Amino acid sequence: MAIKISKKIKGYSVQKPEDKAKEAAAPVAAPVAVQEPESNIIHMHEKVERPEVLVGSTYKIKSPLVEHAMYVTINDIVLNPGTEHELRRPFEVFINSKNMDHFQWIVALTRIMSAVFRKGGDVTFLVDEMKAVFDPRGGYFKAGGIYMPSIVAEIGSVVEEHLKSIGMILDPELGEEQKRLIAEKRAAYEARAKKKSSDSGLSGAPAGSGTEGARGADEAVQVTGEGASFPPSATMCFKCNTKATVIMDGCATCLNCGYSKCG
Repeated sequence: MAIKISKKIKGYSVQKPEDKAKEAAAPVAAPVAVQEPESNIIHMHEKVERPEVLVGSTYKIKSPLVEHAMYVTINDIVLNPGTEHELRRPFEVFINSKNMDHFQWIVALTRIMSAVFRKGGDVTFLVDEMKAVFDPRGGYFKAGGIYMPSIVAEIGSVVEEHLKSIGMILDPELGEEQKRLIAEKRAAYEARAKKKSSDSGLSGAPAGSGTEGARGADEAVQVTGEGASFPPSATMCFKCNTKATVIMDGCATCLNCGYSKCG
């Protein structure tokens, strides 16, 4: 029987009758199952079409710089639903307000942000870029005593909060040692304020000097265990941008994050 050789011969060997017998007696190996690559997993990219329905959240921004509130809506797309690879990623953003003074830059900002979201990849850099925008007229403190340098920065804070809720940004929690330290600082400050208030009441101070004692009592009451409110005389912390820094033992100490200027 003639066999056509189409490739170059690099070596050869002579097959003997005993070799054929060994091949016939050898057990047939079971076929190995080859796993196909998981090519059906969908990742976020600009060619992903918008579905009919998106899930999202709306956040309210009330800034003293504008008359009317802003409502930021971030819609998410759910990729690979019902599988172990299910992901929720931001797809588009809208900002609505009765105030039309900022209409142009709000429309431009939302369109650019939506385009970045649909590009996919790591979109968390938007948070740092937006929170670094400063208003030349000055910033403001929002509820909770957190300083916002501009309206754009607060929009960036809203985006950060949303990305944390869907798992794109991991919020590092305070360690047990740091939580214990903050609790001790709050308790010590509250005890000192109460002591000042009681000492002022027992010392028989004149009527004009009773304001300081009342102020100390008010500050002690407003310090809560969860840090939701802080003394009105507190200043802004340079680490967490929260108005929660007080003077304790001659050192500036933050009652929100535990930062101390003395180390």
